[in-house]
Formats: sequence, C-alpha cells, structure tokens
Amino acid sequence: MEIPKFHETFIPILKTLSDGNTMHHREMSKKIIDSFYSNLTKEQLEKKTKSGDILILNRIAWGKSYLKKGGFIEFPKRGMVRITEKGLKSVNRNLTLKDVENSSGLLDFYTEENPSKKTTPEKITNASPQDLIDEGFTQIDTEVKNELLTKLKTIDPFYFEKVILILLKKMGYGDFIETAKTGDGGIDGIINEDKLGLDKIYIQAKRYGDNKVREKDIRNFIGAMSGDTQKGVFVTTSNFDKGAIKKASDAHHTIILIDGNKLTDLMHEFNVGLQIKSVYEVKELDIDFFEGE
Repeated sequence: MEIPKFHETFIPILKTLSDGNTMHHREMSKKIIDSFYSNLTKEQLEKKTKSGDILILNRIAWGKSYLKKGGFIEFPKRGMVRITEKGLKSVNRNLTLKDVENSSGLLDFYTEENPSKKTTPEKITNASPQDLIDEGFTQIDTEVKNELLTKLKTIDPFYFEKVILILLKKMGYGDFIETAKTGDGGIDGIINEDKLGLDKIYIQAKRYGDNKVREKDIRNFIGAMSGDTQKGVFVTTSNFDKGAIKKASDAHHTIILIDGNKLTDLMHEFNVGLQIKSVYEVKELDIDFFEGE
C-alpha cells in the first residue's frame, strides 16, 4: 500500500466526520490512519517531509484544507473539524481533486484571495504544496549529488582518502590515522573507536571512474587487515561487482561497502564538501497557541 496523495484523503476525511459530530483535528487524523491506512508499514507511517513533518499527517492536513476551502467541512472552533451538508452529500461519491477544485466554495475562496482572478488556479496538480516543495528540494539534492560524485572522481586519489576519513569523523567515529602513502598494504586509514586504540576500523578508499571494485580488491583488503581488527570499511566512487559483494558478505570480518551513490548521500547528510546556500522557512498556524484563549 502506498502513502496516499493529499487528494486521496478527501473521502476518508468525510467518512470519518460523517456522523456529524465535531472532532479535534488530531483525533480525526488518528481515526483516519487507523481506519483507512492501517496497512501502511511502520516506515511509511514515520516517513517525513523535507521540513520534518510526518508525511501522512501532512497529506491529511492538506486534504482537510482543500475540503474546508471547498465548503465540504468547516472549523467551528479552533482545532475542531465538522462536516457540512455539502460534505455529507459527497461522502459516497468518488470525490476527485478536480471536483473540489471546481466546486463553488473553492472558486469563491480563490476569488476572495485573488480578486482579479475569476477562475480556479490555472494548473490542477495531484501534488500538495508541500509535495511540490519536497519535489523541488529533491531535484536540487539530486543535481548537487551528481556534481559531487563527478568532482570526487577527479580529485587527487590521496586527497580522496582524506575526504573519506573526514566524513567518518563527521559521522561520529573516533580519531583517525592516515597511513603511509606507500607500502600501506591496502589500508588507507585507521579509525580508533576508543581513545586507547583497542578497537580499530580499517579503511580502504578507491577513487575509480568507471571501473568496478572486484572480488580481488576485497580479498586483498581482508588480507591487509592482518588479524588486527575484524572491522573494515571499503569506499569507492564507482560500484562493487557481484563477486566483491559476495566476498565481503561471506568474510568472517565485518566489512561495510560504500559505493558512489551511498558516499554522496552520506557527504550530503553530514555536509562534507558542501555548504548551505539558502534556508527557507515554511510556517503554519500554531493551533496549540490559541487553544488556551
């Protein structure tokens, strides 16, 4: 089951309110999830928007907002929701976004907001405003990650090794030691998980273009660990072939494989090699602020 689009919550909202009682918006959202979306996985129910809101609750909130503008529900008190006569007549309909967009209530709303416009917004979309924001951020993130991966494939190999150690440090691992640039036996760095260096993680970083990391590379890495540690991280700007993945999986050591896409995801998350260009604030009404009035 997929997370519903905001317009797909129209009927669940109306059915939840169909007894005509006034309901708090939080109670309504909980009942909608329990009654209509209980088959969603824990991961889906906890998925968040780019701004940090729970996605399913955000979709229900936008569905509620459109139904309110269309005259299908009303807010008799702060934080409270109730169905209207118009909403009751629509409970058993296949109410679409186009129906709501073209309803007289929504047309009146947009006319009041934009007196010069006598019609509904020019573009009808199945995405909520929050979805459009998230889509825009996702496009930007994808472009930045592609640029980052291209850059990583062209930097000095020795500096690439240092980048990986900086990333692991940012991720919360212990102090790292760069190994000698020659005769290091395939080890590019060592992370000390504890201050005394009793528990170590060996690092291998391969800055490749199109070449894949092969089974031989993993075998050499395991050999270079020389019994000093059972933990290793192998990082590359390219990918691992099936033999390399199987060798790492079958090893008695714990070996984490990080390919180019995973590497850029981590560098993006921990702001390594990137800087924040702009910060946008999206605000919403604080219902709790007014409930004590």
